[in-house]
Order: sequence, then structure tokens, then C-alpha cells
Amino acid sequence: MLFSHDLTQEQIEELERGWGVEVIEPLPPELQKLWSSVPPHLDSLSQYLAPVLEWMEKIGEPGDKAVIQGDFGAVYLAVRRAFELGVTPLYATTRREVREVLQPDGSVKQERVFRHVRFRVYGR
Repeated sequence: MLFSHDLTQEQIEELERGWGVEVIEPLPPELQKLWSSVPPHLDSLSQYLAPVLEWMEKIGEPGDKAVIQGDFGAVYLAVRRAFELGVTPLYATTRREVREVLQPDGSVKQERVFRHVRFRVYGR
């Protein structure tokens, strides 16, 4: 799982029931820090992400699923590597719900909530 935050219960249930996932393997804490804090000043991410991609190579097996979301460049490299390994890369889709709340001063404040809809395979 290359993801910047925790999966929701709804997402976990979909992975288990809809995708046949039996074990969800989060990044180890030191690699999670790398994945969640990609420096914007780097010219290339290959060397920076090497430990993350090596971890994916070590635990990933053909037919496995990998939820991959985060920095666009990092996601591109990880998705490409997943396909090379025979691992199916997935991303979460969401529906945005907007609720308008009338404020005491008469103004309207919008609250946005993103609801999980489904996982989708990259490239389809």
C-alpha cells in the first residue's frame, strides 16, 4: 500500500470483497515518511524513491494488488514498476459532496466531504 493516509473501513471492505485482498501490507514507518513527504525541489525521484520501490519488489508478487496514491511523479514511477512486477496498481475514486451551511451572519459556508466510490486499475 503506497498511500499517504490510512484506508477507511469502507475501502478495506471493498479491497477484501471486491478485489480478493487477504492481507493489507502498509509501508514500514520509515518508508511511509519518504512516500508522504516527497521533496518538491528534487530534479529526479528515482534515487529518492529507490527504498520504497525496492520494498514493493521484495513483498509484491504477480497477481497482488497495490493501492498507489500520492505525489504525481512518485505515483507514475510506482505504477510503472507495479506493472513490471505483475502487480495490479489501484487508485481510489471519490465523489465530492457539498453541503451549504447558513452562518449566523447570513453568509453561506460550503463544507466538502469526499466519499469513497470504488477502486480502479490505473490505465483502464
